[in-house]
Amino acid sequence: MAVYTEVSDEALRAFLAEYELGELRAYRGIAEGVENSNYALQTGAGDFILTLYEKRVDPAELPYFLGLMQHLAARGLACPQPVAARDGQALRRLAGRPAAICTFLPGVWPRRVRPEHCAPLGEALARLHAAGADFPGRRPNALGPAGWAPLLDRCRAQGDAVQPGLIAQLDAALAGLLAAWPAAGALPEGQIHADLFPDNVFFLEGPGGQPQVSGLIDFYFACTDLLAYDLAVCLNAWCFEPDGAYNVTKARALIGAYHRQRPLSAAERAALPVLCRGAALRFLLTRLYDWTTTPPGALVTRKDPLEYLRKLRFFSTASGPEALGG
Repeated sequence: MAVYTEVSDEALRAFLAEYELGELRAYRGIAEGVENSNYALQTGAGDFILTLYEKRVDPAELPYFLGLMQHLAARGLACPQPVAARDGQALRRLAGRPAAICTFLPGVWPRRVRPEHCAPLGEALARLHAAGADFPGRRPNALGPAGWAPLLDRCRAQGDAVQPGLIAQLDAALAGLLAAWPAAGALPEGQIHADLFPDNVFFLEGPGGQPQVSGLIDFYFACTDLLAYDLAVCLNAWCFEPDGAYNVTKARALIGAYHRQRPLSAAERAALPVLCRGAALRFLLTRLYDWTTTPPGALVTRKDPLEYLRKLRFFSTASGPEALGG
């Protein structure tokens, strides 16, 4: 989440007049994340999240994202639900941007991931994949293997300023990944979140003080892709310590809980190292692009791309899925 587009008090009140949400009581910009402009709203009807979709989001794809959230929520997955205005439409425009209001979910995301978070995460991810199995929409992964070379090209001019020789390293890593990537149809596909970082998963305290997932948010990278790739994204995002060490205990908890809900095939397990390399490269490239192009003054948190260079190197040396906890 972030704020690129400022919304005036007058414009927001006029926008909310189209909804049955009561009077506006308070709102504030949310600085976390890098993609869209987000505001926390408090109205007479409760708490909501307003999202203005920025230039990286194709407006033609918004019905897929909003429809997927509605579909998953209808099947019992705790995720934001788009709020329709009086005319029945959830997707509108505000401040020159496509915009939507979604329900607010309780809970907090873990600033420090513990092993106890990883099993509930794995179960929630498998439930997401199961709930999305009969969703009729499809969206190709714009940040999958076909998108990596064009994104790398957009980083060439300034990439080596981040670290000398970085672009050459990424060229070599990309060539190796594309040669090793699973062939079409080799692994199960479905609707995936594709960005399930800790700040997109909310927890509440459950019985015995154990964390329980209370909601999954930010579905604006969701797409139709390899289910096991979604697991690889989570291994990247949840299973490294602040010093860069890979925590295999967290990984085993994550993979084990996922497998109990949706059994992984032998082919999926064997593919985990290359899928993890792909996920590391994807986030390295998008972070590198954002690091070098974020406009001055934007209320947005830039994230270090070199964190994912270190993860890419780790996964490149993994001897097999067992080394990753699989």
